[in-house]
Amino acid sequence: MKILAVTACPVGIAHTYMAAENLQKAGEELGVDIKVETQGSIGVENALTDKDIEEADGVIIASDKEVSKERFIGKKLIVVGVQEGIRQPKELIQRIRQGNVSVYKAGAASVSEAKSQKKEKENPIYRHLMNGVSYMIPFIVVGGLLIALALAFGGEQTDGGLAIPEGSFWKQIEALGGASFTFMVPILAGFIAYSIADRPGLAPGIIGGYIAANGSFYGSEAGAGFIGGIIAGFLAGYVVLAIKKIKVPQAIQPVMPIIFIPIFGSLIVGLLFIFVIGAPVAGVFEGLTAWLEGMQGTSSIVLALILGAMIAIDMGGPFNKVAFLFGAAMIAEGNYEIMGPIAAAIAIPPLGMGLATFINKKKYQQAERETGKASFTMGLFGITEGAIPFAAQDPLRVIPSIVVGSMTGSVIAMMSNVGDRVAHGGPIVAVLGAVDNVLMFFVAIAVGVVVTAFLVNFLKKDVALAGVPAGDVAAEQPIEEPAVAETTTEEKQPKEINKLTDITTPELININLEGTSRDDVIDELIQTLDTQDILDSKADFKQAILNREQESSTGLGMNIAIPHGKSSAVKTPAVVFGIKRDGVDWSSLDGTDAKLIFMIAVPKERQGDDHLKILQMLSRRLMDEKFREDLLKVNTREEAYQLLETIR
Repeated sequence: MKILAVTACPVGIAHTYMAAENLQKAGEELGVDIKVETQGSIGVENALTDKDIEEADGVIIASDKEVSKERFIGKKLIVVGVQEGIRQPKELIQRIRQGNVSVYKAGAASVSEAKSQKKEKENPIYRHLMNGVSYMIPFIVVGGLLIALALAFGGEQTDGGLAIPEGSFWKQIEALGGASFTFMVPILAGFIAYSIADRPGLAPGIIGGYIAANGSFYGSEAGAGFIGGIIAGFLAGYVVLAIKKIKVPQAIQPVMPIIFIPIFGSLIVGLLFIFVIGAPVAGVFEGLTAWLEGMQGTSSIVLALILGAMIAIDMGGPFNKVAFLFGAAMIAEGNYEIMGPIAAAIAIPPLGMGLATFINKKKYQQAERETGKASFTMGLFGITEGAIPFAAQDPLRVIPSIVVGSMTGSVIAMMSNVGDRVAHGGPIVAVLGAVDNVLMFFVAIAVGVVVTAFLVNFLKKDVALAGVPAGDVAAEQPIEEPAVAETTTEEKQPKEINKLTDITTPELININLEGTSRDDVIDELIQTLDTQDILDSKADFKQAILNREQESSTGLGMNIAIPHGKSSAVKTPAVVFGIKRDGVDWSSLDGTDAKLIFMIAVPKERQGDDHLKILQMLSRRLMDEKFREDLLKVNTREEAYQLLETIR
């Protein structure tokens, strides 16, 4: 089987390539020939050819921006968001393998696309806006960096600050940067309209954006800025959609998209902006700019707190993009001290999580420590998405930590008048000379990173064992302390657990679980425990298991689940092991079905000792891929028991 995929996100930096990598890995694991085209910030890479499409059994589009589907007519097509490509690559591939996908037809949406469109309709504003932002960003980056380079190499100190002498070579470079900035609002508006109405909306959108940015059309010195550009883009898009619905003679239809729709769309949008919309919006934008520029003291700190929180809360999502767009728009207005705090905040989540894994390795699995290295590198280049893997795995600890860190760095940068002349963040912008007050920029990032790292490690202080999910550690007593409770079943309870088979017998192994759902498997394993006289009450112990699952899934990924319960209904510590060869959905972090299931039963009074020791043994041994493969190959209880004897 051959499957094709296309991945894209509004900015085209992290999510695009994360989705591509995960789809590629999933294809390799499932034995599927898969080719992934990325539509990132540097353009299309690994482009799908006509031959690829002709030979393909199905196509996956994982994108948060518009991706042309015409070339996939006649193919099984799935259309989802880029996050699903990152988190559920195997499920998407399996849907095509199982034939649970409709064929895409011209003028008609497939079942998958219809679901996607239904989702898109719930939030069309964000989708269209992000499409415009994705095309606008290169113009902002080029403009900002050229101006920054010109100032860095050709600037001279004057009474009014750093300036480039007239007639110098670097003055021309500055002019090129300024020219790039002039395209910002027209491109934003044009591609918002393109997202709404396809190609016929592009010209009216760009023309409307140009009028919005040029206040001379309606008697304003500043123009309507990016707010006006957004309005122009949406206005052009929906005006063109309305025109497209007008029935015209068949002879005129071929020229409608290239003549009549662009002309009438541009006229309507342009005249509305000149005579109705432009002046009021320009007034609002001028007032907003003046208010921001006049912010001093407490009010500026509040703004910095808000911007820092928005940048970190969803790490590249809607809140992050709104704050980023706001800072970029202020650059175009000559206000660089809004983007400065944003640029600092952008780098803090990935750098902070990277540092956290460096300074306290025992709190993170080996895979997380490797992710920490990549996260740190991404932070240096201002890619906030580097913190996503940590937030996805432990949101209750990670997200508050990165938000507090980003807010801290943002406030320091705001109070220190840090400016950023390019719409990007991280140390890279300072290295390229785009930052004013470089020292305090680095101080702001450093403090924010340290706050994030130490806060997240403080919150993770009870999760000291690799592979133990959040919430598994009993705070009632340290691991080293022996259980102090008296027990009437002492003869049944080993005083010390040195290996797994101290509390597992061949009778507690089921190599062919029959349950088809998580709860079915839980019931099956509990029945095995009860048969071996481990439990006083099946119902009470099941409730303890389900209560733990509600905190967060015990599906660790890699086809492993370790459900566990600490209950007074348990007579003696025990582990029951089951194999579900075709897997069962356990809401695992990596999306894999659970095939190797270890259920831990611990008496309530011994939870601080036995519970953690068992989890430690299991998590350490199960990180060995060959060991997991050997377990899945066993044919008898005795073979499984021999392998479990190595867990200690």
